[in-house]
Amino acid sequence: MDPIDRREYEEFKNRMEDEHRRMNNRLKTAEETSKQIHQLTISVEKLALSVQQIVLAQKEHAEQIEQLESRDGEKWRAVTGHVVTAVVGIIIGFIFTQIGVS
Repeated sequence: MDPIDRREYEEFKNRMEDEHRRMNNRLKTAEETSKQIHQLTISVEKLALSVQQIVLAQKEHAEQIEQLESRDGEKWRAVTGHVVTAVVGIIIGFIFTQIGVS
């Protein structure tokens, strides 16, 4: 093997330094990308929890709305029942007064 001269050594050294700089830049970029992916993962997890809470609240609200709607229907049926009972009572009372049962 022949020894290399100073000029070849300097050229090799400069190439290696350039390669190290490129590699360091690639590592920094990869580390930044990794950090961003990690932050994105955390954000997605938080978003998933928020969506889950929204879905639960929506179910609860749907149940409450259903109860309110059925309550209005129940009140309407009760009022209608009372009106029908009163009308039937009036009719029966009228019939009894006509036939002289009082």
